[in-house]
Amino acid sequence: MRVLVYGFGPYQRFKDNITQEIVGKLPASRNLKKIVFPVRFDKKQFTTAIKKYRSDIVLGLGQCSGGKLLRVERRAVNKKRNHKKESVRAIVRGGARTLPTSLKLDKSALGERAKISYDAGDYVCNFSMYVILDYLERHHLSTRFGFIHVPHDYDLARAVRLVRKFTRLR
Repeated sequence: MRVLVYGFGPYQRFKDNITQEIVGKLPASRNLKKIVFPVRFDKKQFTTAIKKYRSDIVLGLGQCSGGKLLRVERRAVNKKRNHKKESVRAIVRGGARTLPTSLKLDKSALGERAKISYDAGDYVCNFSMYVILDYLERHHLSTRFGFIHVPHDYDLARAVRLVRKFTRLR
């Protein structure tokens, strides 16, 4: 099974990003591709990775600034904006309002420090989700996709263990 795990680099007020650290701590494997994307609205960076690596599973990781719980995202919404003061715009004009994730991450396996979420926001995490899910759907690919938001101050070792568990990395 081929697995792609991606996270993001630093952004806005954050000098580091826990998802970049998680991706860096995953074990090297010929069946695992690890990517740290810059935080920007660039469809091509996401679709190029999907085309190039043709993974069976894609797991996206995004940093959230508040809270103590992991958020297992269940859908992406066709909306984006750079700043809260801006108007929300569609990611894909005429696209579906929402797209469900296809990798069903079990909240119970994450433990008490996790919750299911149906709102990934309107920044680059949600953007990446929507772009990837739309691409998979339009190209009739069977790749399963999931996404987890990780609080910036979450325990790194615990996060790495959970990612390994869900991607079946030993």
